[in-house]
Amino acid sequence: MEARAVAKYVRISPKKVRQVVDLVRGVPVGKALNILHFTHKAASEPIEKTLRSAVANMLNNDEASKIDPEDLFVKDAYVDMGFSFRRFRAASMGRPMRMRRRSCHITIVVSEKEEKVA
Repeated sequence: MEARAVAKYVRISPKKVRQVVDLVRGVPVGKALNILHFTHKAASEPIEKTLRSAVANMLNNDEASKIDPEDLFVKDAYVDMGFSFRRFRAASMGRPMRMRRRSCHITIVVSEKEEKVA
């Protein structure tokens, strides 16, 4: 069983967010929250918020009584490109140069550890 959460239109470049998302992919939720809390990047705050939302979505499902929060891990986490604001800034000799202010969509999927039966 799995649950997901999506944070859309986050005003940080996807390239910067992917650096932090790579730290928590495949990690247990408790450890992932600890990593995000002590990471000194601006992207760690919206990722932590999205991860907490995914865990809450998992615990609020119909079958939530069977789930132990300690058994959850980050199954998948990825970042997609959002829209870009296009602005102009003065360059040399007064020419306008295009500036892009990028945004992204953060998706986190949380799943329960499967016990291996021998």
